[in-house]
Amino acid sequence: MEFLTLLAHTLVRTISPPYRPKDILRQFVFVAYESAPIVVFCVSFAAVVTIIEASFHMKMVIKNDALVPGFASLLILRELGAVVSALLVTSRVGAGLAAEVGSMQVTEQIDALRMLGMDPVRFLVVPRFVACVLGGFLLSIVANLVCLYCAMMVSQISLGYSTGSFLVSMRTFVEFQDLVFSSIKGACFGAVIPLFSCFYGFRCRAGAEGVGLATTNSVVSTSVSIIIIDFVLSWLFTHFY
Repeated sequence: MEFLTLLAHTLVRTISPPYRPKDILRQFVFVAYESAPIVVFCVSFAAVVTIIEASFHMKMVIKNDALVPGFASLLILRELGAVVSALLVTSRVGAGLAAEVGSMQVTEQIDALRMLGMDPVRFLVVPRFVACVLGGFLLSIVANLVCLYCAMMVSQISLGYSTGSFLVSMRTFVEFQDLVFSSIKGACFGAVIPLFSCFYGFRCRAGAEGVGLATTNSVVSTSVSIIIIDFVLSWLFTHFY
């Protein structure tokens, strides 16, 4: 119930003035720009593993891996790019936000904000919420494009499929709306990161152990939520094909 209350307050204050564009921009740089290198690095290897493993098992079962580029592209766009990038951002940004807000709670800085008449939700949660939604949206697009490029390179170098044959096979299985749905997933995944981080940060107990526990609970809850949201959205999107 307390989490739903925080969610409602965050949504109401997000659409109501005054807005804090400088804080949102600063948080966006932290979420998207500074997370992009680690996301690109990790999803590149994920794409390579996906292609190699898919080819190995298809050759073992049906003695042919001609469908690997198409299936791999479908897997990348519908699941891999958005989910992997969201989990990476959770481990980096979510843990950092929970530790930051938890430390502010322990040192009574949040109580000081209330005494000054400042709303902690508007001051702390809203800029991070907007930045994570936008960052999740953009990072999912970047992750998908990088994944597809790496998959195409591996298919060409390791499996012997040309760029043209990879694109033709991908076009058979993948539509533009797959990229749109993946971006929507990325935005939804990004939305839950600051909510859980700030929720556990506001409830943080005193001491280093309390901050550590808030950080751990935040990362675990966010990761589980991303998996559940992915299932729900995937089921909803199947009605649009």
